[in-house]
Amino acid sequence: MSQILKNLQKEFFHYKALGDRTFEQLDTDQMNWKGSSESSSIGQIVKHLNGNMLSRWTDFLHSDGEKEWRERDDEFIDTLKTKKNILASWEAGWCCLFNAMDTLKDEDLSKEIFIRNMGQTVLAALHRQLAHYAYHVGQIVFIGKTIKNSDWNCLSIPHGSSKKYNQEKFSKPKRSAHFSDKK
Repeated sequence: MSQILKNLQKEFFHYKALGDRTFEQLDTDQMNWKGSSESSSIGQIVKHLNGNMLSRWTDFLHSDGEKEWRERDDEFIDTLKTKKNILASWEAGWCCLFNAMDTLKDEDLSKEIFIRNMGQTVLAALHRQLAHYAYHVGQIVFIGKTIKNSDWNCLSIPHGSSKKYNQEKFSKPKRSAHFSDKK
């Protein structure tokens, strides 16, 4: 796997981990909480991500990323009522993504694929999906942080700890690594 594919895969893993670490802090009721009647719950966002991932990553290089069997509008109907079901949907989507990525080779990056009959390179599609998933994981984290308030366990550098964090990073020699590596 090329460095480009490895880095993209690490980015996807990073956003999945942010979701995982949010879910660890929440119970079923919190995962179904909605800020307003027009808002989506975490369960609905996960259901949408699952539908998108299964559609985009199934037969990734050979068929349109918007599959005929996908029911996108149904993804926003609140049916994943238990934390167990929400997490199963979350895992199934990411599993499909990572299985597809594991098959990609450098020469695939410049191939053209289609999403809703619009052609783009595999590399462009990877970036498109990464941005889409980061957007929704950000929503999930925001909802979790809103619900937990002062009981929230920070997923990045805690407030007031930037100086200490930077001192630790700069105390090490320069190195090449992905930012999510714990080196």
